[in-house]
Amino acid sequence: MEIAAQGAPDLDKKTRLIKIASLTALIGNAALAIAQIAIGIYAGSLAVIGNGIDSSTDVAIAIMALVVSRIISRPADAGHPWGHGRAETVATAILSFALFFAGAQLIISSTGHIISGAEREAPELPALIVTLVVIVVKFFLAWSQHALGKKADSLMLKANAKNMSADVLLSAGVLAGIGMSMFFGIGMIDSVAALLVGLWVIKSAIGIFIEANTELMDGGSSREFYKAIFDAVKSVDGAESPHRVRMRRIAGYWDIDIDIEVQPEKTVLEGHKIASLVEAAIKARVDNVYDIVVHVEPAGSAEEESFGLDEKAFP
Repeated sequence: MEIAAQGAPDLDKKTRLIKIASLTALIGNAALAIAQIAIGIYAGSLAVIGNGIDSSTDVAIAIMALVVSRIISRPADAGHPWGHGRAETVATAILSFALFFAGAQLIISSTGHIISGAEREAPELPALIVTLVVIVVKFFLAWSQHALGKKADSLMLKANAKNMSADVLLSAGVLAGIGMSMFFGIGMIDSVAALLVGLWVIKSAIGIFIEANTELMDGGSSREFYKAIFDAVKSVDGAESPHRVRMRRIAGYWDIDIDIEVQPEKTVLEGHKIASLVEAAIKARVDNVYDIVVHVEPAGSAEEESFGLDEKAFP
């Protein structure tokens, strides 16, 4: 017997929050990218140009997020019976590749300047000023992405918030590099700062990819979540031996499968009621549940399972 949870997550609210966050990031980063690249060229700062390129990737990320918000708002269909929520996770993985590429390009460019040993003039004052502005704006963008990502429980927005937070530190490094380059009159310091910026961008990209890949591989559910499910089953009279428990996230919502045992003399109706109570108990302990499937078996009939977890997995 299988009991599937009814109802769907509030995708309209989530879609609206993603759109607000994406438009904010799009407008803010577009302005920063144009300002940094233009002033970086004028002031002769490779680090500022590199930071502008990073802001350009953030513009692309915001556009991608707007597209994703339209996709995930679509209802489930015959081709996608679990809905379209995984589009967000795929987009997050693509985001990590975009960041990695931008970081790699910056490393190659700055390394070429360093190896060639060509003399460069120190950047001019506008490079310092625009970087200060970038730090302030990026701090606001990071805060807004985190706040909206938390409300929407969006992996993509949370990843972008981390990206923006990294940009604040990254810009602070650029500011330090430009300041030292201007103070000492050594243009090469700017190239070294650009190299460090590139390495930081790649580090952020790898972290974002690992997080997205965990969800794509149906991992990431912690001991606490499984313990909540086992406790839920224990709270229901007649429900025994929870096993073959599997949890996976789909765009911030939990999809849960669980097998339980009931005494074999129970009627089908009684087994159904017990399964419904287990479902309700799980929902009371785990937030953001998309779907629950409870499979009922007669007590003593459980076989060795090749997948899923039971309480023995958490001694």
